[in-house]
Amino acid sequence: MTSIYDAIKADHDNHRTLLDKIADTSGDSKDRQHAWQEFFNDVKSHAAAEEETFYSKLMQETWGQDAARHSVSEHKELDDLMEELNVTDMSSPAWLQKFKTLKHDYEHHMEEEEEDVFKRAKEVIGEEHNDAFGKRFEERKKEEMKLVDEKREDSLED
Repeated sequence: MTSIYDAIKADHDNHRTLLDKIADTSGDSKDRQHAWQEFFNDVKSHAAAEEETFYSKLMQETWGQDAARHSVSEHKELDDLMEELNVTDMSSPAWLQKFKTLKHDYEHHMEEEEEDVFKRAKEVIGEEHNDAFGKRFEERKKEEMKLVDEKREDSLED
């Protein structure tokens, strides 16, 4: 079994790799399009699953609420930036500038989760529950992956 922390960290490692891969591409190339789509879908499903299985538990404790709310707020900011990137021409300087902002902000977010939020979470999620939370996270992420396009359409209609 995979603990909740290992599952989230494995996703973060994959996201870091994809961010670097995208940064190494140029223009509206197939490589950039493919890496971006993989990154976009994985981050969207990761964030939703993380909020539903991980942050919801942290919010049950008063002293965990601020950290959880902060991270969920960052998810929204990152999501907005990713949506902007989706409608911006990949070969434009504007796309590259927004992507650099996203990369910087998301790397900061992942580091903050791994170093600060995990410490708080370990006080809420007992070690004996780490694998169960990891399993729920991975199952929820699979479900969320199927909903990425549907949720995107719904949010664009709002």
